[in-house]
Amino acid sequence: MEKNEIVEVSIEDMTEQGEGIGKWNGFPLFIRDAVVGDLARVRVVKVKKGYGYGKLEQVLIPSPDRTEPRCPAAGPCGGCQLQAMRYEAQLTWKRKKVGNALRRLGGFTVDDGTRSGETAEVFVKPVLGMENPWEYRNKCQVPVGKGKDGHIAMGFYAARSHQIVETAHCFLGDPVNERIQETVRKHMEAYHIAPYDEEKGTGLIRHILIRKSRSTGETMVCLVINGRKCPGADRLAEALREIPGVASVSLNINREKTNVILGKELVQLYGPGVITDTIGENRYRISPLSFYQVNPEQTEKLYRAALEAAALTGEETVWDLYCGAGTISLFLARASRQVYGVEIVPQAVENARENARLNGISNAEFYLGKAEEVLPEANAVHIRETGHPLQADVIVVDPPRKGCDAGLLSVMLAMAPQRIVYVSCDCATLARDLKILCSSGAYRIASVQPVDMFAQGVGIETVVGLIRCGE
Repeated sequence: MEKNEIVEVSIEDMTEQGEGIGKWNGFPLFIRDAVVGDLARVRVVKVKKGYGYGKLEQVLIPSPDRTEPRCPAAGPCGGCQLQAMRYEAQLTWKRKKVGNALRRLGGFTVDDGTRSGETAEVFVKPVLGMENPWEYRNKCQVPVGKGKDGHIAMGFYAARSHQIVETAHCFLGDPVNERIQETVRKHMEAYHIAPYDEEKGTGLIRHILIRKSRSTGETMVCLVINGRKCPGADRLAEALREIPGVASVSLNINREKTNVILGKELVQLYGPGVITDTIGENRYRISPLSFYQVNPEQTEKLYRAALEAAALTGEETVWDLYCGAGTISLFLARASRQVYGVEIVPQAVENARENARLNGISNAEFYLGKAEEVLPEANAVHIRETGHPLQADVIVVDPPRKGCDAGLLSVMLAMAPQRIVYVSCDCATLARDLKILCSSGAYRIASVQPVDMFAQGVGIETVVGLIRCGE
């Protein structure tokens, strides 16, 4: 096989990144935008020793699961890898994705609905999906750069790159985003404000961060800038305030040459600096720096699944690690005796404490620091003072994509809670950590509930309930 060769392949499977897998004379090709069941004409674009990459040239016979993408930028944009697949098929694929990770990386025998007649120790429940998997995102981060002819470019990054695919409307976001982008563009043109240049580190406007509360309709706009001031900032705030729902306008200072979007310093131009959203019985105040799930409809399903896995009776002491703005913590606090939350972002801890006060919840305390440092330190102090590990009836972890620190897993095992609830956004690190927690013989997996937080994309959230053996 050679580069630029044209071949016909049947798509037999998909990678975890949503690429179709086809074989030509036994040689595997990975092909973006291909769907399992397609017969496709493919141009070979790269050849490695044991595999290659292809570009989809033509679908000769479409898969029964293929559908027409809504967004014209679905191909070049890196955000929606599965738009060409029917939504029901997306849910089936994501359930299989969770099962494959647990089977391959965790070493568990798994029933994920794809294998019949196999006795399994772990059952992956069907994915909790959406009734309408469009316009669900309450957060939008729009990169701003310079187009080839020097014009201001706004949109989203192409897959595996920082090249901006220009598009005003995202079919996953709120329609208000388009008006906000255009308002910022006109202000930049009027004041001759240059967009950021990643390579040179010059220019001012880096990103536009937009957050909208689906329960209150409040919208937050935050401009990430490569400087300390924005020309005509007050006029920009006035223009944005004319858009219905805009309740907060701020600047975020980020002068570092980094891929990290937000800096630590905020300058408020208008409004209180927060917006309020509601999930279930709880209200949350969210700042530009707060972690908050992007899909409000599915977030409540996710937290309900975590609450169900925790099986609280009202008498438990719960540790919620990587707690963010206290979103899960407050759900847990309403059903337990005491909750302790741990989070590394100072602004998020402040938000968590404020959210507890806002909801009249007095049995939730929040600590600032890395979960892998705070809990071991608190545990060591408690052992020195009492001779016993800290009490934890339930530990809830919702770590970043890299999963839990090995030292933290060791402390969790030493504390020996009755239940552990693991909320994960990455199947691979989830499987790795579950293998550690279960291989000691101390815990077994009681439930696995995937929740589709990222319709049209490849991501999947999973809630796993573990029970201490003997319970």
